[in-house]
Amino acid sequence: AGTMTKEASPPMAVKHCTKAAGCSVEKGAVTLDANWRVVHEGAADGVDAQGYEKTYGIRTISGGVELQFVSEGGNVGSRVYLTDGEESYKVFKLKNREFAFDVDVASLACGLNGALYFVEMDEAGGKRTRNNEAGAKFGIGYCDAQCPRDIKWMDGEANVDGLHGMCCFEMDIWEANRRASAFTPHPCSIKGAYRCEGVDCGDGDKGVCDKDGCDFNAFRMGQEHFYGMGQDFVVDTTKPMTVVTQFLTTDGTDQGDLAEIRRFYVQEGRFIANADSNVQGVPVGNSITDAFCSAQKRAFQTSDSHAAKGGLKTMGEALDRGLVLVLSLWDDGATEMRWLDSGAAWPAGCCTWAL
Repeated sequence: AGTMTKEASPPMAVKHCTKAAGCSVEKGAVTLDANWRVVHEGAADGVDAQGYEKTYGIRTISGGVELQFVSEGGNVGSRVYLTDGEESYKVFKLKNREFAFDVDVASLACGLNGALYFVEMDEAGGKRTRNNEAGAKFGIGYCDAQCPRDIKWMDGEANVDGLHGMCCFEMDIWEANRRASAFTPHPCSIKGAYRCEGVDCGDGDKGVCDKDGCDFNAFRMGQEHFYGMGQDFVVDTTKPMTVVTQFLTTDGTDQGDLAEIRRFYVQEGRFIANADSNVQGVPVGNSITDAFCSAQKRAFQTSDSHAAKGGLKTMGEALDRGLVLVLSLWDDGATEMRWLDSGAAWPAGCCTWAL
């Protein structure tokens, strides 16, 4: 891998903070997913600094990175992973912790999804597995709860026929544009990255992962004026914001089971609690719990594959094992992102289907 072009991953640091010691800066970098990379003689090539910015629209900015949907070179969308700056993905263990980030979605129109989430990828990107000599440095090893079949390399082999998918736990911290947002745990019945085939890649109780997940989208939960463009909304998406997600345990210790996923925002110095549910049949509350998830599934008349896959307890076990940070900016030609920002029976946002 990287025989034609030397890899030059854009740097991106994160802060690790504790009450006792304050905050320390941990250096890292983002690396482009292998699906986007040029392939030479069966190997993913590196991307230099100019390639990241001009070809793929990815560049380091103060305090983070910027992803452009359409780059100067004509590339559309991207997906990157946080590494330690060398040969491994940075692994986050978030149970009994909180995760915060700053984001600006003012330019993300209906149908787009600027996402920040965690998946249970292999820390080394599967390096040394069969014929995989590239690994994390070159964006190898992606998996998520949708069991995607378009991954070019799986377990060191080319996925030329698309018969296999790559499944794993997924914790969506942020899927959003300027009209709608959601955060969603997707538990699975397997551990780590799993190469699926046939029914294991499927939906509902048949597949190994909960593809629907248990989402909290304020609009879909009956709060249509919580998140959107302008001063009429509690969270104004025309301005930057800080998004905070807490992973609370049953006993407030690292050893307890995951019991609640709580969200709040900070914007222009204001603390903003997440919106309360306002859907008949779903108890009033503004966080994700197993009780909320089951009530939501009943209210929306959908199968509760979240509970079938172990709910928050198994999600917490994945958080203990450690997950990799993913940043992506994409559109969905098949559904126009209706599940995120529009829809009919239980609309998720105010966008229209005609984009």
